[in-house]
Amino acid sequence: EEMLALAETVKVLNDDDALDLFKKTLPSASSSFIQLQVSTASQKAKALQMVRAAAQKSKRPQLDLIAMALNGKAIGFDKIIKMID
Repeated sequence: EEMLALAETVKVLNDDDALDLFKKTLPSASSSFIQLQVSTASQKAKALQMVRAAAQKSKRPQLDLIAMALNGKAIGFDKIIKMID
């Protein structure tokens, strides 16, 4: 029964209608993907913003400590992740 279902699936995928549909879904030559580069500083700023918002809502001093560490220049994300864990 499974082999029959697989055979039918392959048959549908190899059909000309499936090929036409596949070609329509591909982007044209004029369109392309945009790759964005994100800096560590922007990631750190976004993380700091999120931690500060969470700290205001929950009133947990641990989040204030993490925010302070994120705000500093010397500590990288590795140490902050350890603090969170």
